[in-house]
Amino acid sequence: MRIVSGIQPTGNLHLGNYLGAIRNWVAMQDQVSAGGGQCLYFLADLHAISMPHVPAQLSANTREMVAALVACGIDPDRSILFNQSQVPQHAELQWLLNGTARMGWLNRMTQWKDKAGKNREGQSVALFTYPVLQAADVLLYQATHVPVGEDQKQHLELARDIAQKFNNDFCTEDAPLFTLPEPYIPPEAARIMSLRDGTAKMSKSDPSDMSRINMTDDADAIMQKVKKAKTDPEPLPSEAAGLEGRAEARNLVAIYAVMAGTTVDAVLADFGGQGFGAFKPRLGELLAETLAPINERFVALREDNAALDAILRAGSEKARALAVPTLNATYAALGLVR
Repeated sequence: MRIVSGIQPTGNLHLGNYLGAIRNWVAMQDQVSAGGGQCLYFLADLHAISMPHVPAQLSANTREMVAALVACGIDPDRSILFNQSQVPQHAELQWLLNGTARMGWLNRMTQWKDKAGKNREGQSVALFTYPVLQAADVLLYQATHVPVGEDQKQHLELARDIAQKFNNDFCTEDAPLFTLPEPYIPPEAARIMSLRDGTAKMSKSDPSDMSRINMTDDADAIMQKVKKAKTDPEPLPSEAAGLEGRAEARNLVAIYAVMAGTTVDAVLADFGGQGFGAFKPRLGELLAETLAPINERFVALREDNAALDAILRAGSEKARALAVPTLNATYAALGLVR
């Protein structure tokens, strides 16, 4: 099994990022490497330039994301951790696959429609061809599996369509060039909501810092934010059905369950009938205790640019070694003289 997955380098990482994606990556690394497989995790910095961005911020965010991944448990010795722009084969393969991808396929992409909105003429070409780069990201490494949530299923289907058409057009039936990757459905990622509004996702763009638990928050800051988190005056119910219509209460109980590795019903069995005055300090303690070693390593690593750059260089070198044979075979299949 060879798993390939990418993540956009965004700054101001918070609890939602950790529980939503990063923790699943760590679990995959442990499971796949134990079975003799391989995980490639990359920072999608080439994807980031499909939208307006600040160059200095992109550099800083890329390094910060590496620090977060390593602090959370991604081991550069067991997984290949790198950024796209240090592996030029991603961009090269995208161009070669542009000859196979079809305009109609890309026009149907839901993400293109959502991000472009009504101003399609004003969007970058990169935003339109983004899915072809995503296909190149996984086909380049002959990935057998790609982790997908609901919002990425369409992009994996496109990658398979491009691979199948290329194999049909330029390869013999008994010697296809590209592996058709299968979806890998990780355990359902926790959907963490704002501490100020239980109907909105926890987000770095929220102007209130009290709405989120940041990866850089110390124990005192975590406890303060949890104690001030929005709730309602009712005590906690004894079963999950009682959280219906209580978005903030449901969010805090869900966070406790995920951090404790248990279920919402199990949490309510312990706290049912109690008020938030009793529950919040216990949640704050659990968060502070669990996140303390991650926070400590993250804060130290994010200040060490030399160490972060060395991790990316080493990972990129391993990735290039895996990428070159596929890229060379693609040039040859297309009849390009090099």
